[in-house]
Amino acid sequence: QGQLMESGGGLVRPGGSLRLSCALGRKIGRPATMAWYRQVPGNQRELVARIGRGGTTGYADSVKGRFTISRDNDVNTVYLQMNDLNPEDTAVYYCNQDPPISPYWSQGTQVPVSS
Repeated sequence: QGQLMESGGGLVRPGGSLRLSCALGRKIGRPATMAWYRQVPGNQRELVARIGRGGTTGYADSVKGRFTISRDNDVNTVYLQMNDLNPEDTAVYYCNQDPPISPYWSQGTQVPVSS
């Protein structure tokens, strides 16, 4: 098992919104840079969004203006707010540090975007 627990996924229609949550484990340092990744069959796992130690954010070009990453250190959780979803966003979403540490991958959440 990984060190992170992920929740919030589910079926969403095109144009809809979804919010994912990732609870940081005890072994994940609070100041660590965190990130969301996604993967579809046959493709490499790609970084979608990151949030740095000081709160600086970065996004893949494909999700800029639609996705927002945030973190709440009081509850040790990182979030991904996904708006205006389209079928190309369909993937399994994961959280981890950036750069990722193999044992820390979350279990993955399927996000199907379909009519």
